[in-house]
Amino acid sequence: MRMAFSPCPNDTFVFHALVHGLVPGAPPVTVDFADVDVTNGAAERGEYDLVKVSYAALPWLLDKYTLLPCGGALGRGCGPLVLTTGSDSVEGKTVAVPGDRTTAYLLFRFWSAERPPARVVVRPFHEIMPAVAAGEVDAGLVIHEARFTYQRYGLHAAADLGDWWESTTGLPIPLGAILARKDLEARTGITPAAAAKLVRASVEAAWADPGASRGYVLEHAQEMEDDVVDQHIGLYVNEFTRDLGTDGYAAVDALLGRAAGAGLVPPVAIPRLTAV
Repeated sequence: MRMAFSPCPNDTFVFHALVHGLVPGAPPVTVDFADVDVTNGAAERGEYDLVKVSYAALPWLLDKYTLLPCGGALGRGCGPLVLTTGSDSVEGKTVAVPGDRTTAYLLFRFWSAERPPARVVVRPFHEIMPAVAAGEVDAGLVIHEARFTYQRYGLHAAADLGDWWESTTGLPIPLGAILARKDLEARTGITPAAAAKLVRASVEAAWADPGASRGYVLEHAQEMEDDVVDQHIGLYVNEFTRDLGTDGYAAVDALLGRAAGAGLVPPVAIPRLTAV
């Protein structure tokens, strides 16, 4: 199977067993590492058998792909941050975001609807905090480990969009989803439901022996310190990673339903898949 996900610690931790042949019954897996803005585009072109994407991109992807109920990033207290050098407002300003079909940007559009920025630019995730600190942009929308490191750049958290979403809806934040091609069985001999079972087994293997993936995680962790890596995994790999469950699916429905109601994404129904 061809697979793509980010080099972030949560993904390498979760998929270590699967890509290293440690999940019984799994076919050989080849991996490409890329930021989510890149994988969103690749999924729209149908380039991968399994792929990590933004939940916000699902309305453009579910013609080719099926959402797996495991392996993704969804939780509480893990939302995107709006960073500035001191201001709490982005009205009329230039904001750098990690992708125009990311969940982070969709939440930002909800949050800033009444006081929108003048300009939004897409920048690779790792460039956003330095750009804000250097004054190249007025604000930046950041995800992942930036919530642990932004103070090092002398930046100010103008808003925690995870806190805003949770206080508004009472639901967790749906960030990254794992998709399988609908024609996966014809391509690999593995059905999407069977792929979900393999992904879930990889999650459980990661929890059963956290040290097994350490070298792989650190190899791709983009110079993160060990404590940041541990905080990253602890926050983004949780019970929703094993199974979306009722609350997880409710969060996805709420996010995309609200976005469709505002005319930001096409309407879409989210199918439920059981790992068997």
